Amino acid sequence: MKKPELLSPVGDFECLKAAVQNGADSVYLGASQFNARARAKNFDMETLAEAIKYAKLRDVKVHITLNILLKDNEFKDAVRLAIDCYNLGADAFIIQDLGLIQYLTKNYPEIPVHASTQMTIHNLAGCKQLESMGVQRVVLARELNVEEIKNICENTSCEIETFLHGALCISYSGQCLFSSIIGGRSRKSWIMCWALQTSLHFIR
Repeated sequence: MKKPELLSPVGDFECLKAAVQNGADSVYLGASQFNARARAKNFDMETLAEAIKYAKLRDVKVHITLNILLKDNEFKDAVRLAIDCYNLGADAFIIQDLGLIQYLTKNYPEIPVHASTQMTIHNLAGCKQLESMGVQRVVLARELNVEEIKNICENTSCEIETFLHGALCISYSGQCLFSSIIGGRSRKSWIMCWALQTSLHFIR
């Protein structure tokens, strides 16, 4: 059995230190824009550079969340943010918007793209479609059982990530936008859906 990769969210530099010092193999965090944890402190470009350096010195990977649906007037800025973060040394980008995924995998194939759980990928067909687009890893919807996850792992070349602990979403996995419409909350204010989450990766 292969050792799984433990991934932890970090909302600020103190959380980053705690995750790294307690054994996280990777961390995921948001920049100041375009992520679903708008109420976390997050990282501006200066602190993001420091965070990446801190993690890299300790052999911990850093994944950047660009995991919201983008408006047309946000698209260019999101692309620029991804390029800037990649140039700082970010290891991968967790993305929800299909247009952004397609643009990055086509024009910047060197940038590792992970499909966010916000995409609600719950079957092999979804994984195969993303695989054909150049996505490296798929973060599965949280409703899948062990046998369904096993079937996907055995039939795709994509890395597979699943949530192990802390999923507090009150609606279906990845449907925070729908929850925000029902509850009247902003699409960028879903911090309760992300609190205390840890992910387990199956890397092959």
